[in-house]
Amino acid sequence: MVVGCLGDVIFTVSSEQVKTLDNMRWSGSARYPAHQRHGTNALTEFTGIDPDQMSFNITLSGYLGVNPMTELVKIWNYERSGQAVPLVIGTKAYGKYRWNVISHTIQGQSFDGDGDLVTATVSLSLQEYLRS
Repeated sequence: MVVGCLGDVIFTVSSEQVKTLDNMRWSGSARYPAHQRHGTNALTEFTGIDPDQMSFNITLSGYLGVNPMTELVKIWNYERSGQAVPLVIGTKAYGKYRWNVISHTIQGQSFDGDGDLVTATVSLSLQEYLRS
């Protein structure tokens, strides 16, 4: 069963494969610069909304039917090319348009006898990409 996707990185749960996300955090902020005034209080002014930020972890395990390096290469390519991709979880598309992968951290957890990565958790940081 497909749970969602980040571009071509498909989140799925089945008897043959498990690739899901966890620890999702979604945040947003507005800009309010302060205009300093002599001898009195500063004035704040709403000047707009910053792009939303999202972060989550994905566990990639060969023991659960996933090739970690194949999925990591997809993520690296999104990050390094600046390609904006859709994020869908369940039946909901998140954000107003698409997301850029801003950064990643990989925690290798197990390796096979040849030194190949078998299980890893990748932590992703995304930033909302809006159409102009």
